Amino acid sequence: MANIDLASLDIRKAHLAMEKGEFSAVELAQAYLDVISEKNKEINAYLEVYDDVLDQAQKADEMRKAGKATMLTGIPFAIKDNILIKGKKASSASKILEGYTATYDATVIEKLKKEGVVFIGRTNMDEFALGGSTEKSAYGLTRNPHDTDRVPGGTSGGSAAAVASLMSLCALGSDTGGSVRQPASFCGVVGLKPTYGNVSRYGLIAAVSSFDQIGPITRNVSDAEIILSVIHGNDIHDGTTIQEGTYKPERIGKDRPVIGIPAAFLSQGGISKEVIENFHDSVDKLKKMGYVVLDIDLPNASYSLPVYYIINFAEVSSNLARFDGVRYGLHKDGNGGIDDYFATRGTGLGKEVRRRILLGTYVLSSGYYDAYYNRANALRKVIAQDFLNAYQKVDIILMPTAPSPAFKIGEKISDPVAMYLEDIFTVTANLTGMPAMSIPSGFAEIDGKRLPLGIQMTARHGDEKSLFQAGKEFLGEQ
Repeated sequence: MANIDLASLDIRKAHLAMEKGEFSAVELAQAYLDVISEKNKEINAYLEVYDDVLDQAQKADEMRKAGKATMLTGIPFAIKDNILIKGKKASSASKILEGYTATYDATVIEKLKKEGVVFIGRTNMDEFALGGSTEKSAYGLTRNPHDTDRVPGGTSGGSAAAVASLMSLCALGSDTGGSVRQPASFCGVVGLKPTYGNVSRYGLIAAVSSFDQIGPITRNVSDAEIILSVIHGNDIHDGTTIQEGTYKPERIGKDRPVIGIPAAFLSQGGISKEVIENFHDSVDKLKKMGYVVLDIDLPNASYSLPVYYIINFAEVSSNLARFDGVRYGLHKDGNGGIDDYFATRGTGLGKEVRRRILLGTYVLSSGYYDAYYNRANALRKVIAQDFLNAYQKVDIILMPTAPSPAFKIGEKISDPVAMYLEDIFTVTANLTGMPAMSIPSGFAEIDGKRLPLGIQMTARHGDEKSLFQAGKEFLGEQ
């Protein structure tokens, strides 16, 4: 068995090593399976490790021998439990879908299968992608690999923890209000939310259809760029996907993107001193690298969180109405049809999911629709215009990814408002549909542990290229 240094591996290095015969896809997969057997019991990043991992890897090796290998052939992926793989279970970490087996591949999975990737298993998440800590899974919480007394972030916490703990080379998550970026920040990895519509949502179990976007979680920016180049593109199965060239971003900076800092938005309080100090250090680093950094104004950004959650609740209540115990998933018998429905949903859905369904039903109800949902959608457009106005003079808007380092398990579980406040910086990219990426920016020393911190870069629609350039330069990638 080859001795593989997983800590220094990325997609390009793994590809070149397999091309040179230094190790095979089977040996690489086995190396990750060995780490999983050692670590997953404590961290609980994976809900299931697939029993055909080595068979998949064997097929990847055969592709390579036949001269059909691509950059991703044989590369191990962890897949969030709300992305469908035909013939595999997908529960969205909910009891109501326990035992459900997907009957088709998500578009992103279909594309990755053509590349010959190896799917290691499905990762833990907050139930139906509603939460911010991966504590709200029906199958137990996930722990942060940097401090197992702390959360990994959410809702893609299992995917982020798997990559951070070397239980997978890369992963896919879904991002509704920061669900790829916030766990990436907490776990010290890279998380990308692409432009809305850049990646098909077909085969993603819906949470909030106008926000959801599948994105990669990786150990460096180059890997995120490679994965996006494969999974992006228009899809006939998803009418919200965009055509190539839909957006034609024109940059302000010629050699490097111009960076904008929304100083007033960042001075609203509630941000830990470790995060603020790290953010200022990151800005200083960018300036020393030659980046132009300007102050910008996002006058309505402070309304982002209430706007986001009103729309979130409304779409959740509508999307999750399909889980009725009739067609698939859990079924509980009551005294008649409507009682069956109440029994099934009351048993199968967790507290946070039920809370959002109730609140969403309320904001969509007669007499409150205009007061809440319509006003939130109107303000959503105003916030998006603020960002477009800022992009008249900058190319990237820089903020911390989260207002604090990873918090302790149980610290915010009984306070939904405190949990919702964790999304203060990330929801803007989902409201506006713009691409955003969290990259590691340092560590905070807390209780004797080094906890990762991240900064978030947001670009204009379709300009992931600027995010990749700035992210790679910041992290010193070649």
